Amino acid sequence: MTFANEQLRYEGKDPFGAALAAGFTRLRPVVMTALAMILGMLPMSLGLGDGGEQNAPLGRAVIGGLLVATFFTLFFVPVVYKLLKRNFKPRELHPRLRLPSDENHVEASPHPGG
Repeated sequence: MTFANEQLRYEGKDPFGAALAAGFTRLRPVVMTALAMILGMLPMSLGLGDGGEQNAPLGRAVIGGLLVATFFTLFFVPVVYKLLKRNFKPRELHPRLRLPSDENHVEASPHPGG
């Protein structure tokens, strides 16, 4: 959600646009990681090999947990972010936190009092 907060503050996007941009940015890495783990757990969940039936429930539980966690990461978290930030009004940033391209950027005088 750091990416969404940066979009909200520095690029002036609304909360929905910021959550959407963050979701699209994180979609590929999240899906690739979850898919790799699910495919890796598939043989265990099928109970293949000698004694495989003992580990099958563990494999199924891990796959189910990954599916639920991936769903929450991609859908639930952005929706909650949007709900929490729906009344967001950007505040004036401290001069040290402003980007040089800001229109409101005030040049600091190199000499005190000058």
